[in-house]
Amino acid sequence: MKARIFDDANRKWWTLGAVAFGLFMIMLDNTIVNVALPTIARDLQIGISELEWVVNGYALTFAVVMLTGGKLADMLGRRLIFIVGLAVFTGASLACGLATGPDMLIAARVVQGVGAALMNPATLSIITATFPPRQRGMAIGIWAGVSAMALAIGPLLGGLLTQHAGWEWIFIVNVPVGVVAIIVARLVIHESRDTSHEQRLDLPGLLTSGVGLFALTYGLIEANTYGWTSARILSLFGVAIVALAIFVLLERHQRIPMLELSLFKNGTFAGANVTMMLVALAMFGVFFFVSLYVQNILGYSATKAGATFLPMTILIILIAPQAGRLSDRVGSRWLMGGGMVLVATALLVFSRMDESTTFWGLFPGLIIGGVGMALTMTPTTAAVMGSVPVDKAGVGSAVLNSMRQVGGALGIAIMGAIVASSLKTEPTNPEAAAQFVTGFQHALLVAAAIALAGAIIAVTTVRKVRHIDPAALPEAA
Repeated sequence: MKARIFDDANRKWWTLGAVAFGLFMIMLDNTIVNVALPTIARDLQIGISELEWVVNGYALTFAVVMLTGGKLADMLGRRLIFIVGLAVFTGASLACGLATGPDMLIAARVVQGVGAALMNPATLSIITATFPPRQRGMAIGIWAGVSAMALAIGPLLGGLLTQHAGWEWIFIVNVPVGVVAIIVARLVIHESRDTSHEQRLDLPGLLTSGVGLFALTYGLIEANTYGWTSARILSLFGVAIVALAIFVLLERHQRIPMLELSLFKNGTFAGANVTMMLVALAMFGVFFFVSLYVQNILGYSATKAGATFLPMTILIILIAPQAGRLSDRVGSRWLMGGGMVLVATALLVFSRMDESTTFWGLFPGLIIGGVGMALTMTPTTAAVMGSVPVDKAGVGSAVLNSMRQVGGALGIAIMGAIVASSLKTEPTNPEAAAQFVTGFQHALLVAAAIALAGAIIAVTTVRKVRHIDPAALPEAA
């Protein structure tokens, strides 16, 4: 019986289910915490700065360790690193739920970010190594649909658990899911790794990329708090530029580099990664500020605010697998370009919102944005993963996810700066709402222009992927 369930024909779908479990946990924790923050602050008696680090501690370590996680997966084994990441994430989730003070909670969130950064690149590289090229786009589409579902359910589930069970349960709920995912992963996922040449850990590369990404991400997160021209933020950006420049120089001359820069000579790989950064830059800030807008301006509850995004997310869940299947047949180029144009259109629709907008005023933007995101995200991911050799799938996935994380942080920072520039009064002033809306409208117009730039880059750089046969790599080289 077991042999029939886990035979080669079925194993790849069980494998997809196992990595989907892990991905669901990672994405859920991007959004589930936000609605519980006021309750956490009251229960643990913590201030705003500590509360910010409950969110930022996770996001920062997630971004910084991602590239390392991808390299370790390629080097030591993708199944191994996926399961290690799952175990770290699950244990940290339990520690979050048992936290009795801010220090313990923030420390556990940082460890959660490490676990997520080990898991996330491994999920995509396992899919790439498991599915044949003709089915890879569809599998990545399901992967993207699970990601969208988790992001959408996060605020809704967070509100319900916080209200009816306690904020601790937004973390404890990960524990049984993680245990099941570890068992299934151990049973069904075949081990795979980079066997193209000798492997070793690139410690200088790990150190310089970690310092550079930490300084860049931390600077983007804190830019609006301290000011974009403050000595602290300019110093962080300076450190990021120097560290990342040293990283590039090291990787160019290392015998066995952590990141093979030759990957960026492939126009499809480079263009699709830039497109992913731009779509994240355009949309992550929108998700953040639309949530603030519907709660602070329209008076929605946290649960209702989370439910507002369901039309967009449902469309992503439904369309993403089909977009992946279509990208297998016709390529990603025009799907990405058309999707980014739709994203820009949705942002223009959102830019018409004001203090009297109803849900039905948001609805057209949610629908157009859902279709646009589905047509963009899955083909972009498929283009990146299809343009790297399977042996390099972990690093390729890590670069893609790092681009998304940095783009998201940059989007929130830029939109926050535009909104802040319009706020001339205290938040308690009756005019503050109108000023927030004006700044938000300007930010949405900038985001729409960014999305259009992404469409142009996608159409001019991405080409239909010629899937690389690992056996032919020596000859191709």
